[in-house]
Amino acid sequence: MRYQELNLDGLVSPCHNYAGLSPGNLASEDHRGQDASPKQAALQGLEKMWRLHQLGIPQAVMPPQLRPRLEMLRTLGFSGSNTQLIDAAARQAPELLAACYSASSMWAANSATVTCSADSNDHKLHFTPANLLFNLHRSLEAQESNRILKRIFGNSEFFVHHPPLPASIEFGDEGAANHTRLCADHYQPGLTLLTYGYQQQPDSLKPSLFPARHSLQATEAIIRAHQLGPHNSLSMQQLPASIDRGVFHNDVIAVGHRNLLLLHEEAWLNQAHSLDQIQRCWERLTPDNTPLYIEQVSRRDLNVEDTVKSYLFNSQLLTLSSGEMLLLAPLECQEQDAARAVIEKLLVSYNPLTQVEFMDLRQSMNNGGGPACLRLRVPLSDTELAAMHQGVLLTPALYQALQRWINHHYRDQLGPEDLRDPALIDEIHNALGVLEQILDLPGLYNFV
Repeated sequence: MRYQELNLDGLVSPCHNYAGLSPGNLASEDHRGQDASPKQAALQGLEKMWRLHQLGIPQAVMPPQLRPRLEMLRTLGFSGSNTQLIDAAARQAPELLAACYSASSMWAANSATVTCSADSNDHKLHFTPANLLFNLHRSLEAQESNRILKRIFGNSEFFVHHPPLPASIEFGDEGAANHTRLCADHYQPGLTLLTYGYQQQPDSLKPSLFPARHSLQATEAIIRAHQLGPHNSLSMQQLPASIDRGVFHNDVIAVGHRNLLLLHEEAWLNQAHSLDQIQRCWERLTPDNTPLYIEQVSRRDLNVEDTVKSYLFNSQLLTLSSGEMLLLAPLECQEQDAARAVIEKLLVSYNPLTQVEFMDLRQSMNNGGGPACLRLRVPLSDTELAAMHQGVLLTPALYQALQRWINHHYRDQLGPEDLRDPALIDEIHNALGVLEQILDLPGLYNFV
């Protein structure tokens, strides 16, 4: 049976803004308080989706979550009409108003961890939404991600949906931003790589400046729930020093696809040992002797600071119909000399990567999310693809409908003061009400 890797991209919300809510995400902090362009952000993300469709790669749309989350403000002691609620929060706790307006669900890589049915013991596709508990604005996403994924992948014959892990520091879970699946081909058994930032032991190594967000206990829980085992899953710890330099997720410093793994030499603690484990597991899982290509970029060629600025490893690796691989990289990689030189070196090295394309995703990049942050990878058989909700699969008609929708409903600019505008609530709700119809997902949003 044929399998394909579906890219499920987060559609940028009409409330896209730069609030700088994420400690350790240097781009987010650097652009705090600046004006954002929701319209430009959404169109840039849509163009990336369309490019994958043009390349013949299955592409789907993850709808934005309902914002603002005014019930959070009421829970935290604010009261009155919506207008009074927003005004009081803006005066007394603007960071809470920004959190309830956050558009961070656009980064679908954080929405869940996904296990391919070719890997799980029950041969079903498993989803666990990330609890994202280390940031208030992101922790609001977990239950809604669960509900949206159930609407899109609703057939219980093929899809298993687990609840988010407990919202406890023992189980901090940041989703697929810390997950990579390596395989000879998507239909063949794969190797699940899960990266964590900390473990709950007194003597364990941790970063000193920024928080490590993903726990070893969370990766172990995912392995159990998704019916994986030691033969096809490995857990590695992020290098604490790299977290302190802005590597808040593993997908900022490593990316893998099929039989190619690209990573910086400062991605993992005890990296040489981890790479040896990966190679040995790979050889056991692939009896046909398909080679695994591991390209490790040295700090001499690209230091961690430039890695974070360029988001080279937050590029997407894509397999073309020819069997060759393409690197879909952010425009910042073309503009930065060191990152561009690394890419040029990779293209002439002995590996499947033969092409690169650069995409303008500046609006997302300014908030700390590149091409890979915007998408959740879902490996699907043809049968599973047919069993999911078809209304979110990108087609020329849907692409054009979403273009018109964005141009009609989105503001050109949105700054911190605009979050106090009560008209923004109605604008967002009206836009999402239309989107329900476009994606054929009636009742997706609870407009209360």
